[in-house]
Amino acid sequence: MGKKILVTGGAGFIGSHLVDHLINVKNHEVTVLDILDEQVHQNQEHPPDYLNEKANFIQDSTNNYNCFKELILEHDIIYHLAAVVGVGQSMYEIKKYSENNIISTANLLDILVNNEHDVKKLVIASSNTIYGEGKAYCNKCGVISPKLRELAQLNKKDWEIICPKCKQITTPLLTDESHPFNSSSIYALSKQSQEQMGLLIGKTYGINTTILRFFLVYGPRQALSNPYTGVCSIFSNRLFNGKAPIVFEDGLQTRDFVHVNDVCQALILSMENQASKYEIFNVGSGIPITIKEVAQTISEKIKPELKPVFNQQYRIGDIRHCVADISKIKKLLGYQPSIKFSDGIDDLIKWTILQAKPVIDQTQNAFTQLKIKKLIR
Repeated sequence: MGKKILVTGGAGFIGSHLVDHLINVKNHEVTVLDILDEQVHQNQEHPPDYLNEKANFIQDSTNNYNCFKELILEHDIIYHLAAVVGVGQSMYEIKKYSENNIISTANLLDILVNNEHDVKKLVIASSNTIYGEGKAYCNKCGVISPKLRELAQLNKKDWEIICPKCKQITTPLLTDESHPFNSSSIYALSKQSQEQMGLLIGKTYGINTTILRFFLVYGPRQALSNPYTGVCSIFSNRLFNGKAPIVFEDGLQTRDFVHVNDVCQALILSMENQASKYEIFNVGSGIPITIKEVAQTISEKIKPELKPVFNQQYRIGDIRHCVADISKIKKLLGYQPSIKFSDGIDDLIKWTILQAKPVIDQTQNAFTQLKIKKLIR
């Protein structure tokens, strides 16, 4: 018999794919709670066309306590994906990010603690941004957990991570879940708070809670209208608008790109496998890819004549390297990422082409705001 599952943020990019898997593959009964934020959903009058028609859709906020309470008490499983996403924007819209990410999670936990309920599982979506810089290796000093690069170093366009002890350039390593917190934005701090609150209350009250730290998720349905998140969709949308991708620093910074279908695999495994109880898992591919490679790959596939622009500027709080060590989730839950970046990026491009018309590129407006706030230099 199918479970009754509530997905907050279920009309969004990751949430809508999860809803499809839960309904079409697992035959569960799913309710979606989503405010339809304007920055993500340009049309707020009705849910996106791609949202599964079998889902029960509620347009409201996780900050509407009474509505949220009523829904929580009707369900067995809760996926808490609702959040405002965007590292740079969070540094000047502090109230918005705190209210939507931290307070909404506080509401969720407050309701679970103070009411009789049948919730058997809570999965909270977190982010790799809580790590700051990823783990690194110094030939002289061994494994280190780097701090953010100093502004003096960045002003010299000296981009690589330097060992704080011997000042040698380090080699990036895969970052595991034991890596210390080093949040470099309000967004990252909000995800860190969600994690710590969720596990604290979960363990205290016996609520089976799992934290998933998503690395850079990409794929169809990623918001083309949000210029603060989703570098693959940002690059794609710029190219469809006849503009070259803009890459910060020298483009050799590395990230871990994971396809949304692999993220859904991790989300479902977390619900179904008891080994996930009170655990934190990285969700990524485990494969480093440079932003330069991403920009060049997408440009070649959409408009080869438009070459990426490497502006040699930097954003305050940006990291150099962070790639997931996914050995824990593989061992405990049987997670196996299956979609290569070269194949997955085709999915995103095909979906972008199918949109009725190109979404207006907002990247320059975002850059202007970040420059006004002195977050780009």
